Parts: sequence; C-alpha cells; structure tokens
Amino acid sequence: MQGGRIIFITHSERAEPGAVAEALHAHGYATEICCPFLGDALPPLKGGKPDGFSGAVVFGGAMGVGDAAEMDFIAEEIAWMAGQLDSGAPLLGICLGAQMMAHALGAEVWEHPEGVREIGYHEINAAPAGGGLFPERLTAYQWHREGFDLPRGAELLATGGTAFYNQAFRHGENAYGVQFHPEMIPKTMEYWITSEKGAPQLGLPGAQTAAQQRAAAPRHNPSMRRWLDNFLTRWLGGPGAAPAAD
Repeated sequence: MQGGRIIFITHSERAEPGAVAEALHAHGYATEICCPFLGDALPPLKGGKPDGFSGAVVFGGAMGVGDAAEMDFIAEEIAWMAGQLDSGAPLLGICLGAQMMAHALGAEVWEHPEGVREIGYHEINAAPAGGGLFPERLTAYQWHREGFDLPRGAELLATGGTAFYNQAFRHGENAYGVQFHPEMIPKTMEYWITSEKGAPQLGLPGAQTAAQQRAAAPRHNPSMRRWLDNFLTRWLGGPGAAPAAD
C-alpha cells in the first residue's frame, strides 16, 4: 500500500501531527487534516474506508469520550470509527483516538479514581501478543487523564504501570489504538508544558515537571521515532521490521 493519502482527524486549532506526518511523508504518503472540532466534515466511508484515503489516524485532544453528550462531533467520530473497525481498513487511534476506538468496541473509558495522570516520558512494555511490534521496553511520551479497558476480542499489545496498564491494542487485522503520543516533537511538547491549560497540570499526581521532560526528550524521542517508522511499515502493509528498543 505504498503511497496514497492518509486522513488525520484532529481536535484543536493547535493540533500538530508532528512525527506521524513526517514519517508518513517519508513513506511516500500524502496527508490531509480534518478537524471536526472546528466544523470540518468527516469523509464518508466507502467499503468501510474513508472515501479517497488509504487509512485514517485519529489524534488526541483535551476532551474525552464522556463529552459526547455535549459535543456532537465526538459522538459522530465514535460512530465513524465504528464503521471502519470490521472492514480491515487501516485505522490508528492515538490517546483520545484510542479511547474512542475502545468505546466504539464496547469497552469502558475511565478516569483514574485518585486523579493520577500520565504526563511526560513513561515506560511501556511489550505484551505477549505485541512482541513482534513492540520492543521489550519503550519509553514513550504520554499526556492523558483517562484510560481504557481492553475491548472484547482485541489483542493487548503493550502495557504500562498499574495506573494505566493498557497501552496498546489491535482489533481485527489493521485497527490499532495506542495510549501514548508517537507524534510528539520538541516544539509540540514545549507548547503543551508551557500553555495556559497545560502548565498547571504538571503539578498533578503522575506528571513529570517541565525540566524532567526537557531532559528526557533527547534520549527517548529517537527511540520513539524508530518505533513509529517500524510500526507504520507494518500498519500500511509493508514488509516486517524489527521492533526498536530504547
């Protein structure tokens, strides 16, 4: 499936597809952004795939699955993702995108009962089913307050700590959800940790300080990018690649 177009579903005017866009462009794909939060219409599905696109990536956002009652576009996105899940079409959900995918598959999405977050660089580990796609250890960028239960029939690919154990899953042939942010690049991290909404969250349980994140980024971003390149090769139907370790 080398080449083609990938649709990015984003959730703010400042959304930055970052390393995901860079890697897809390097693989020969064109990308297009659709932001329902700003009023963009989701592309119609044809044969369970967004019409005119080879696949879709649904990114994170400040809202949650529970906001679907007040935010119609969240409910519409969940239904749109559900329409793709049994088709075998390439679908990747990142953070909120993974939570919406889990919800569409009937799993519970929840906030930690003690208000714990994962913010900063946190280690994840390959689950038995994810050994060919994840290294034994990968330190990945996180920013979330909600987690998800593993959907019925899905394969758990990667795990984290006890606060947010489920970190990646696969449903069917080609639908993946990841809790972490493989798109992270330095300018995006800097915006998140210094913004009016982001900076106050760095004092919450489970969050790393700005200084800790800045110190960790040069070490862990290259490993995360190697993982991303290998993942995209497999997700989009290319030859297998060995997982990249930290």
